[in-house]
Amino acid sequence: MILQKHIEKQNVSPTYLLGRMMWRMPLRFGMAKFLGSRYSLRCVLFHDIADEPSQFTNELNLTLSTKEFENAIRFLSQHYTPLGLSDVLSGYGGRKFSRPPILATFDDAYASVARDAAPILERHGVPAIVFVNASTVGNEDILLDNLICYIVNTSGFDLVRSVARGVVDRKDLVLNSLNQLFSEFLPTLPQTAVLEFRIALASAAGINTSDLARRAQINVNSDELRMLVSAGFEIGNHTYSHVFCRSLGGDDFEREILANKTKLELMTGTPVRAFSVPYGASADLTDELLTQLRRSGHEATFLVESCTNTPETDLHRLNRVSVHAKTNPDFFAEVEILPRLRSIRNFLVSKNARGHRRAS
Repeated sequence: MILQKHIEKQNVSPTYLLGRMMWRMPLRFGMAKFLGSRYSLRCVLFHDIADEPSQFTNELNLTLSTKEFENAIRFLSQHYTPLGLSDVLSGYGGRKFSRPPILATFDDAYASVARDAAPILERHGVPAIVFVNASTVGNEDILLDNLICYIVNTSGFDLVRSVARGVVDRKDLVLNSLNQLFSEFLPTLPQTAVLEFRIALASAAGINTSDLARRAQINVNSDELRMLVSAGFEIGNHTYSHVFCRSLGGDDFEREILANKTKLELMTGTPVRAFSVPYGASADLTDELLTQLRRSGHEATFLVESCTNTPETDLHRLNRVSVHAKTNPDFFAEVEILPRLRSIRNFLVSKNARGHRRAS
């Protein structure tokens, strides 16, 4: 009870609190192994690196300041062995590490990755994969996430709710937050309905999305993409337009997966070997999608469910941790504690479900 009151007073999750407590102790990395000793490859995910979130990002909880980002990369380079995708695909070449291996990744290819993050990564000798939606390269168009965020900031969430209700023809639809929109509403819609929602939302807000994208300039251009490749960064596939993959079918795979891979390879002159599932949920990594990825030459697939990767983890189900921490103790909690706790939880849930099936 005292601990619970302390947590509430500090407004911090139990995971961060445990991480902060362990961070003060000697042999903290060794102690973390008591929560799970088979944690092998750590994968971390970043998005936007900017000193202030913009109208296109500040409701999405994905921006780290340059100072916070450099602190995270410094921490990563001091306590881990940074790897590139080739190291991961080769099984580390038989190497053993004195410090745990870690892989840095970026989703959505914000311009800040090329302009602000890349110099920091190069300075600390940390390679990275940048997962790209070709539809936004050169700011020809804008992702639905950023469009929604901009409209919420300029017109309010009521407009988004109203349009959503109109698309599904449900005036009683309960929709109170962006989290609900992205986790409960949009994933359930077929691709045609998501496109209808996007068009209706832009129209209701009086926005031409191509004009907005050109004004905003929030994503990389093709020159910046090639610059990243020249600097040793890997370019990965993140679908053409950042879709919920669970609703893909038929020709969608050609447009969103295969065509995106081809476009990125033509832009950069390098093979695209990895795929990042938009929104990161395993529910979006369907059997059909996995088949398409394997057939098209993708050698690794990344999720974002903050669980551990073990030596037996399939290269097409690699888990990442989305980084929000601003201090070393919290970064330690996110990378070392949270994945272990979630893996324990998942194991217990799975074991309980198996028990119920046998009992029935």
